[in-house]
Amino acid sequence: MTSPGLRHPPRTPLSEAPAMLRDLLGDRLAMMSTATDNHGDAVRMVAGPKTLYFFNHPDHAKRVLTENSGNYHKGIGQVHAKRALGNGLLTSEGELWKAQRRTMRPVFGHQRIAGQADTVAKEAAALVDRLWARSRSGPVDVAAEATGLTLGVLGRTLLDTDLHAFDTIGESFEAVQDQAMFDMVTMNGLPVWLPFPTQTRFRRARRELQRIVGRLVRDHVPSAGADDALSRVIADAAAEPSPRARARRVRDELVTLLLAGHETTASTLSWAFYLVDRNPGTAERLHDEAVRVLGDRPPTFEDLHELTYTTKVVQETMRLYPPVWILPRRALADDEVGGYHVPAGSDVLICPYTLHRRPDSWEDPERFDPERFDSANRDGRHRYAYIPFGAGPRVCVGSNLGMLEAVFVLATVSRELRLTLAPGHRAVPEPMLSLRVKGGLPMTVRRARKG
Repeated sequence: MTSPGLRHPPRTPLSEAPAMLRDLLGDRLAMMSTATDNHGDAVRMVAGPKTLYFFNHPDHAKRVLTENSGNYHKGIGQVHAKRALGNGLLTSEGELWKAQRRTMRPVFGHQRIAGQADTVAKEAAALVDRLWARSRSGPVDVAAEATGLTLGVLGRTLLDTDLHAFDTIGESFEAVQDQAMFDMVTMNGLPVWLPFPTQTRFRRARRELQRIVGRLVRDHVPSAGADDALSRVIADAAAEPSPRARARRVRDELVTLLLAGHETTASTLSWAFYLVDRNPGTAERLHDEAVRVLGDRPPTFEDLHELTYTTKVVQETMRLYPPVWILPRRALADDEVGGYHVPAGSDVLICPYTLHRRPDSWEDPERFDPERFDSANRDGRHRYAYIPFGAGPRVCVGSNLGMLEAVFVLATVSRELRLTLAPGHRAVPEPMLSLRVKGGLPMTVRRARKG
């Protein structure tokens, strides 16, 4: 219910439409940043046939994501991902989403994650070995290596399997993201049967992901009391009324888990390695903390609370480059957000990328400064000024595992190696379903100093 006489957010003028469409196709982060710079905290963005309600104040994020979250379903962009993900946890709504959330929540419980810390530490050590071995041939694509690592962690911690055998997963999900973003920027205006390269690549990738999921299910050996995600998904799907419905539910949930379980953490690690290289003082402090806390041994779950500076580096990385850079929603009924009227059916955008750069929340917001997350510096900051994992009922269910993984990997790599951006290369953000590094991240690798 909204109050009578509410105003609408200001609307972008027609003179800005060409630039907005250009940025929608080529630089979506610039489009969002320009909208906030020119029009403030609330604006109606006209992009082709769509009008998008973009809100960029922490109070707005709180309203849409938490206070009135029941009025908002997933919106433009993520809805397009249904072509590949089906009705998985990222895209489903209502009772199905609640059931899927209940299935996944125990997999990410505190005690279970603590029990998986050793697995994450082993994968981090294996990454160090791979980086060093591959550096003999020149710069190493650290973004690709981060993807391989996160898939390895996902397989061993959540699925009780080795995903390293499926070397097409990363490439397949890249094709899925390309197509989802293509569908979004073209507003579904092009028939799906047209033989565009992205369409052909997407269909091939979808078939490959379905093949991988099928093999995971066929090779699964159930055991009494198994609490991994694969066992839980298969058990819950048994309640579906038909074999076809059971197979579809298992497929949708596992494909979603494969994407969400590796993509965001891989993006965060890639940006962390880049930012550490750009800030030599940070590299030194990370190395010193890892040596002091860990010595020569692998990290354990108890070390997570001692790796305080490493944790702050990860948090600041996600402030500047939030892995989920946009949170699209669609209003089911009329609402009031920040004193503005939002009509039913409106596409609403909350953008962590711009929210995390508000000067009234973050001094010199473009500067990389992990000390922002020192406990003394957090006092007085709006709870919704920083939402790298989203917020409200749909906050990322795997955030604790993601933080554990990012901190362990960053500490282990910083203790052993120094990574330097390859000469002549620029790290450019690419806003897809996650905020990844466009074209990879080639870095030279050398041993860190002793001690």
